[in-house]
Amino acid sequence: MRIAIIAETFLPTVNGVTHSLQRVLEHLRQRGDDVLVLAPSESHRELTEMLDGVTVHRLPSVPLARYREVRVTTVGVARVRRILADFDPDVVHLASPFELGWRAIRAAQQLQIPTVAVYQTDVPGYFGRYGLPALERMAWQRVINIHRAADRTLAPSRTAANQLRTRGVPRLRVWGRGVDTVRFSPTKRSAAFRAAVAPGGERIIGYVGRLAVEKQVQDLAALAGIPNTRIVIVGDGPQRAALEAVLPDALFTGFLGGEELATAMASFDLFVHPGELETFCQTIQEAMASGVPVIATGRGGPVDLVNSSRTGWLYPPGNLNEMRLYALDLLGDDAKRAAFSTAAVASVRNRGWSAVCDELLLHFDAVIEAHALTSA
Repeated sequence: MRIAIIAETFLPTVNGVTHSLQRVLEHLRQRGDDVLVLAPSESHRELTEMLDGVTVHRLPSVPLARYREVRVTTVGVARVRRILADFDPDVVHLASPFELGWRAIRAAQQLQIPTVAVYQTDVPGYFGRYGLPALERMAWQRVINIHRAADRTLAPSRTAANQLRTRGVPRLRVWGRGVDTVRFSPTKRSAAFRAAVAPGGERIIGYVGRLAVEKQVQDLAALAGIPNTRIVIVGDGPQRAALEAVLPDALFTGFLGGEELATAMASFDLFVHPGELETFCQTIQEAMASGVPVIATGRGGPVDLVNSSRTGWLYPPGNLNEMRLYALDLLGDDAKRAAFSTAAVASVRNRGWSAVCDELLLHFDAVIEAHALTSA
């Protein structure tokens, strides 16, 4: 199969979208598919490079105001259309489409190439968190236009699918995310890591993710002062300095990847994610695969992932007192925490990336077949 992937964000940026794309690309390479990735460049230059055996065509871009880690391409539909026409894909896969995705879906329509759009990032909600309501409304219109135009939209959770359905997006399917249960495992728990970050033998309350406004990491301040605990925050981002001031007793490790991240995750006693804009929340799956009970807000992707009172707890959005009570419940009961840990590992046992990527390929086949029938 020839597949063009439109990546609104791509390596070297590390986030949930790029992580998913890496796993999908690995699967496609193993199958022998021919793949082209279109992504924003880190500069004003247009260039093509090979990355782990995949051709990546980078388009000129500029940083997004107030969120410079996000790049917005400056090329028009015509340029994207020429690139797609030269590659001649069987299907165009749009990963978390917004700006580049809007250009690409119009180009694909003009070339009569079937499209699968993956809704993965609540971009409109991000604008809302940054106090830009006018941009939030405009962003929703852009997201709706893209997904209404797609031959099929894949949402990562039932909540995300319903969010789009209520806004008139048709042809919706739920497509979750896989988790690497070899890399993330209870066997990675490390006494050395625990001694380094909690030398007094404290229970470790962990968070992993970007340190940005939309993640609401400041809500972890509600857990400060729980006796015999240490808050450990793994990740980096534009809010780090502000969060260090809000959480002066927490340990900030900065970005961790690979085995370092797997070790840190498995060494937590509790994983807490307070973000309310998660369409999925991959780090929750990674925590559960690591045998760590989860406390998360009862909104968005976590609702599909956390079985409340079995693998963790979901608290009502904004109810930080209840979040603290759930933390006290699990930290104060070793037997319950162990039972939640066992259930968490079991809940993700069959969510490997291979099966998830095979499911994605079935969606590709479906839109290609449907397109062939309508074109006949």
